[in-house]
Amino acid sequence: MEINPNFSENARNDYHLVLSAKTGNQKAYAELMHRYKDSIYFMVLKMVNHKDDAMDLTVSTFAKAFENIEKYKPDFAFSTWLFRIATNSSIDFIRKKRLQTTSLDSFNHEEGEDRVLEIKSDVLNPEESSIKKQQTEQLKEIIDKLPIRYKTLIILRYFDELSYEEISVQLDLPLGTVKAQLFRARDLLSNILNKRKKDPGSEF
Repeated sequence: MEINPNFSENARNDYHLVLSAKTGNQKAYAELMHRYKDSIYFMVLKMVNHKDDAMDLTVSTFAKAFENIEKYKPDFAFSTWLFRIATNSSIDFIRKKRLQTTSLDSFNHEEGEDRVLEIKSDVLNPEESSIKKQQTEQLKEIIDKLPIRYKTLIILRYFDELSYEEISVQLDLPLGTVKAQLFRARDLLSNILNKRKKDPGSEF
């Protein structure tokens, strides 16, 4: 099978390990896990904010990847495919957990997840750029309470510092949808922060 000609050397090495793993080579599986277990764990930890849950999700991510390794195709790097599995698993976990705890209907709007909004500019203004510098517990708490699709985008864009294109690949979403939802996520987060400034005792 022809691999993506734009693959980096690491991506090519990963693909050779995948091919070896497909033949049942356990050392290849172990090497792939060794390469990505830490980065997967810390990405998941940012999303679920719980070490034990992050560890469980990391293990399940590799389990899902290895169980479905025959489905992997070298259109994208193995790492991209793996991080997509981890992201989707984390989103499913958070959704299930929230169903058992609290409702965030106040943040759910009529528009669907794929609705494209009008965006005047892709250039972040200073206020938006400052989001990535705000590492306070209060901000993390607010982000954690955002609807899962917005929380995920904020984390990937401002904490993991992925590009729009990288987020599009990782979440398997159209580029326009990613930009639209990030626009909405920034707007929602800004409104919550402004409300807190005016009313410090407000929950949101």
